[in-house]
Formats: sequence, C-alpha cells, structure tokens
Amino acid sequence: MKITQVFAVVLLLAVGSMMAFADGINDPRIVVHGVAGGNALVNCANCVGVGMNFSFGVPKGGSGTLFFTNESGENWTSLALVEKGEPAADIKCSSYLFASCTTKTLKNGEVEILLAGVKSGALNQEIGIQNGQSFSITFSCVNKSCWPGGLTFTAHANPHAGTVPEPGTIALMVTGFGVMFSRRKMWKNRWNS
Repeated sequence: MKITQVFAVVLLLAVGSMMAFADGINDPRIVVHGVAGGNALVNCANCVGVGMNFSFGVPKGGSGTLFFTNESGENWTSLALVEKGEPAADIKCSSYLFASCTTKTLKNGEVEILLAGVKSGALNQEIGIQNGQSFSITFSCVNKSCWPGGLTFTAHANPHAGTVPEPGTIALMVTGFGVMFSRRKMWKNRWNS
C-alpha cells in the first residue's frame, strides 16, 4: 500500500471518530423524557396539553423542567424544537424517548433540535411519544453555561416524517466512498497491466 493510501485511511478514521464522539463540555443541555424519568410515559394531571405544533419558554433561571401531554390525536415519531438564541454547536441534547437527537442551523438562522427515531421499549412496544402520553423537557446548565431564561421554543411533532437519516449515515457513506475509490484505482491498475 502506498503512503498516501495509508494516510487517507488514517485520516478518514480520525475524522469519523471525531464526528462520532464530538461533545462540548460547557454546552447547555436539553433532555426529553417521560414524566416519571427515563422512558416512563405516564399520565400527568399538571401537564400542559399540546397538539402537533406548540410553543413554550425556557424557565427564567435557564434551567428547569416543563411538563406536557400529547393531545394531538397522533403518535409522535419525531419532535423538532426550534429556537433562536443558542448556536447549534453549543447545544447538547439527549432523549430517552427517541433514538437520536441532532442539532442544526436552519437557513433563517434559527436552530432546530430534532429528536427522531422510535426506540423499542419493554415487550417491543414503540416508545416515541404516544397520543395521550405525558412527557417532560428538562433544561440544564453545564459548568455555568445555561440557557437564556425566557428563550422561546416552537415545537413541531412529526415534522420530517420518513426523511430523517440515522445518526451514523454520513460516516458510513464517507467510508463507502473511500472503499469504492480505493477499489476503483486497484481495478484500473489491473486493467492497465
């Protein structure tokens, strides 16, 4: 193997590893989970009933938990939270109810936090957020880096139904292109021999 090919493979592995483990230490965090914690979806008398589209504000101190109930009549397999106040690169998100949580900056400058993909719960039941189920959104500070108090979010359930890629899709695609490119050179060299 040539030095350039070895270098390309090492570089590809390094970039893929950085993409997989990128994590900011001082980022404000948002967690979507069941009212009782984790993926426990129970009914909640004090939760605010919401439909497919709703809005809410971050607690004044920049941290705290808000409680909601899905009263849309549909099960949610994804949930987009849109805000303008924290850069996408500074937000850390996670969810016990969805398989992935990603952030991106939209064309209009707003930031979308997309929770997508349904996990399988106990007895292979879908989790997501089912109609009539309650859930909570927790805003937390990490090392004194908090959300701006009073920041307004808009939420949209099932915004990109069927079009959300798996988290590792880009890394797999880059690896596949790298393999195809290296094989192409090998086949070309064999035909020219």
